[in-house]
Amino acid sequence: MAVDRRIQDLFGIELPLIQAPMAGAQGAEMVIAVSEAGGLGSLPGALLTVEQMRRELGIIRQRTAKPINVNFFCHTPPVPDAAREAGWKQRLETYYREFGLDPAMPTPAGIRAPFDDAFCTVMEEFKPEVVSFHFGLPARPLLDRVRATGASIVSSATSADEARWLEDHGCDAIIAQGYEAGGHRGIFLTDAIANQAGLMALLPQVVDAVSLPVIAAGGIADGRGIAAAFALGASAAQVGTAYLFCPEATITPMHRQALANAKDDHTALTNLFTGRPARGIVNRLMREVGPLSTAAPAFPTAGGALAPLKAKAEAAGSGDFSSLWSGQAAALGRPMPAAELTRRLMAETAERIGQLR
Repeated sequence: MAVDRRIQDLFGIELPLIQAPMAGAQGAEMVIAVSEAGGLGSLPGALLTVEQMRRELGIIRQRTAKPINVNFFCHTPPVPDAAREAGWKQRLETYYREFGLDPAMPTPAGIRAPFDDAFCTVMEEFKPEVVSFHFGLPARPLLDRVRATGASIVSSATSADEARWLEDHGCDAIIAQGYEAGGHRGIFLTDAIANQAGLMALLPQVVDAVSLPVIAAGGIADGRGIAAAFALGASAAQVGTAYLFCPEATITPMHRQALANAKDDHTALTNLFTGRPARGIVNRLMREVGPLSTAAPAFPTAGGALAPLKAKAEAAGSGDFSSLWSGQAAALGRPMPAAELTRRLMAETAERIGQLR
């Protein structure tokens, strides 16, 4: 089976493999390792300040000349809702008292920042080969500035309708994100999470809906998954959770242990940690409050009230109040360096479909 080379040619990469950007779980070291191995390393910007972004990109550009991807959220910040935030704090009051915390203590602000003028200026300085977005696309003036740097523009679609919208609004490639994927859903045209399709059903429908090259994401952790994605029309695969097993991942020991013990039915979609649905390993908070709750404030403010609980629990060695992001294929994960994993994934794929050309 011949592999569609459009993503390799568009991004200038050797292998049709993208390391998923995972905010809070990886930084420059992961990007460098994957890009040097021939894939596309991705730097997540959602939890970085502008100066942190500039520093990370400086490290990356010093150590690799290979193409890289920089990823941003492009949500609209919510209108403050004091009543809803107070109700969320009240829902968590029992946990505050359990940990000896004052429920009336100030609530830290949510720190996930959307793509804006300042981040766009950094893109103009460093000119990454690919700039990707989650939750749709930024406003046209910002998107035009990104395009002027020469970057390829990519975003995530969780339905064929979203894929068509992205094609109509300026994307060069589309990530088809199946229901199995870890972390935040890229959904942006609807809030109907229960209607979301798995990758096996979604991918061929997205491929049929658009003329752009499509990247498959969700539940892919070995060469079998990548080969299946190619058979369904994908031009490349995006892999996230499998890279969390690498030493370059910056996750906590609790997160790493949860991944090591994960099974196919150990994750769920939850909005408790940020206010938007994201897939993670089920823990105490998800069992007792959710996993989905109308009490959680709008994205990204829900995490503020959880921050003191997370800090207390993690200090005691517990991930009960932490976002343990993971896709459904964590049980297929294998601890090894990111460069080795990149090469291993593509070698396994080649065994399934014949020599990649």
